[in-house]
Amino acid sequence: MTGPEAVRCMLMRGGTSKGAYFLAGDLPADPGARDDLLLRIMGSPDPRQIDGLGGAHPLTSKVAVVARSADPDADVDYLFLQVGVGEPEVTDRQNCGNLLAGVGPFAVERGLVGAGPRETSVRIRMLNTGELAVAAFPTPGGRVAYTGSAGISGVPGTAAAVVIEFPQGGSPLLPTGRARDTVAGTEVTCVDNGMPTVLIPASALGVTGHEDPRDLEEDAALADRLREIRLAAGPLMGLGDVRGTTVPKLSLLAPPRDGGTVTTRTFIPVRCHTSIGVLGAASVAAGLRVPGGVGEGIAAPPGNGDRIRVEHPTGFLDVDVDVEVGPGSPPVVRRTAVVRTARKIFDGTVFPRSAETAPVPAHPRGGHR
Repeated sequence: MTGPEAVRCMLMRGGTSKGAYFLAGDLPADPGARDDLLLRIMGSPDPRQIDGLGGAHPLTSKVAVVARSADPDADVDYLFLQVGVGEPEVTDRQNCGNLLAGVGPFAVERGLVGAGPRETSVRIRMLNTGELAVAAFPTPGGRVAYTGSAGISGVPGTAAAVVIEFPQGGSPLLPTGRARDTVAGTEVTCVDNGMPTVLIPASALGVTGHEDPRDLEEDAALADRLREIRLAAGPLMGLGDVRGTTVPKLSLLAPPRDGGTVTTRTFIPVRCHTSIGVLGAASVAAGLRVPGGVGEGIAAPPGNGDRIRVEHPTGFLDVDVDVEVGPGSPPVVRRTAVVRTARKIFDGTVFPRSAETAPVPAHPRGGHR
């Protein structure tokens, strides 16, 4: 930290999100002081975040905190923090696979990891979940390359590919132990392949699942049903009382329209995602591989390969997922991989709003761990 009112920061687009990236040593070690500072940096609470870096939407009000890892299986540790927009909240109860795309390049830029002459792989421990990921990206001449030919839906133009592979995790794919559950009177599939997610047939809630996100957000009756399902699913998935958290995510499933496997509309948890989160898509894709899940009869039958194309409001996201299903044993995810892109937007010093003029933050339960 360069001073009480000056903090070193890099703003990056990671996947279809945008966030502020910090070295852990540049932020206060105390979680409460850290979160108070981040609220002032992002301009929360304010629906427009006019006095900070935030972009007035959950997808652009995100923070990545990165440090060298003491874990022999990882190079760096990555803590994701979701900063509230209109609410003075900072929570670590979820992960973010989109900002994850920028963690490897950021680690090289800050000297935490040495760059290879052509490509660099960075092993990342995701502190929110304790799980690992490996991000590979081009570093010609030992410098991060952001320009390339990879395009992802929801981001204009192309950029260098960041290939993220998730090794087999330790959490059960089906948190309830069942392919289907009846939650708040609706059949759902509860799945966790990096992001606790409830898969719901859109038709079961009286919508098509192809609506514009804004129209779904403005449907008060739908919002009430989604809230009811989410609050009931939380304890079933081992998450406890989820009233003050952003997980589990809810993903409505509908038949594909553009040659993909399934169409989705995902809630985070109230706003409807304009695309879909990486880990949310990984959970949807794995859930479609589970025999007897609610995706049967909705999704196009997956082919013989591992790739699942998840359609969303602004395009699609391809997920390679290998799920092993054996007789008498629960399904196990053996491999998950996605292609994302990232871009450095600026690197410098951010000046937070004065603590004397900032509203007093209220930290939600589970906001610090």
